[in-house]
Amino acid sequence: MAADPAAYRAHLATGSTTLARCWRIKRVDGVHLGFTDHDRPLTFGGLTFEPDAAVAASEAQAKLGLAADDQEIMGALTSDAITEADIRRGRYDGAEVVVWDVNWSDPDQRVEVATYLLGEVERTEDGFRAEIRSRSTRLEKRVGRFCIPYCDASLGDGRCGVDVSGEPFMRPGSVGSVLDGGFATDDIPNMDTGFFDGGLLTWTSGANAGLVFKVREHVNGASRWFHLWRDPPFPIQAGDGFEVVAGCNKTWDH
Repeated sequence: MAADPAAYRAHLATGSTTLARCWRIKRVDGVHLGFTDHDRPLTFGGLTFEPDAAVAASEAQAKLGLAADDQEIMGALTSDAITEADIRRGRYDGAEVVVWDVNWSDPDQRVEVATYLLGEVERTEDGFRAEIRSRSTRLEKRVGRFCIPYCDASLGDGRCGVDVSGEPFMRPGSVGSVLDGGFATDDIPNMDTGFFDGGLLTWTSGANAGLVFKVREHVNGASRWFHLWRDPPFPIQAGDGFEVVAGCNKTWDH
């Protein structure tokens, strides 16, 4: 049923309350998770909120105007629904967090406290840490285009107009060997060194399947070597499949 804020306020006015705090996390992939600090499950809005959530938020600092009211949320990974693998894959980065105060004896008596966006979630020694940001931070995103000496489009997007869905711009491959900071493959034909610099590499199999990384350096030789700007969350293994799309130096003569 829909929330009944009036009944919630009437409950507060009694002076003897049965309140709990609930969090709903909506990941960018559409997965919804619910948690509550109550000692038994609470259900409302089509979602069951898991009890005994080991979550603690720092004091919220609400600000007037459009300034972002950021705070930090910490907790232990006590829920089977939150896996370290999902955190390392970034599946909680940018998730929406809605917070409610709920009368646990009648969950329809509830009020939404705030809505936040999760920043980058980090794994700690005994739990996790994440910054939660006001939705007003979306207003900080730049909109529009700038007149600059270099092209501001991304290779293959609608403004670029280049089709990168096939050869020579996109090539599939698999890892042949791994060294610190990179890996080699023999599946991709000889291309000029640097052809894939700045391009995007998507893992299609292995522990990192589905994750996308930017190519720092592509070196042509007896094998084709690739170095990424950041290490994947899980070790690269021989046989891992990928697709790599060429990069662009953003100049008109490229």
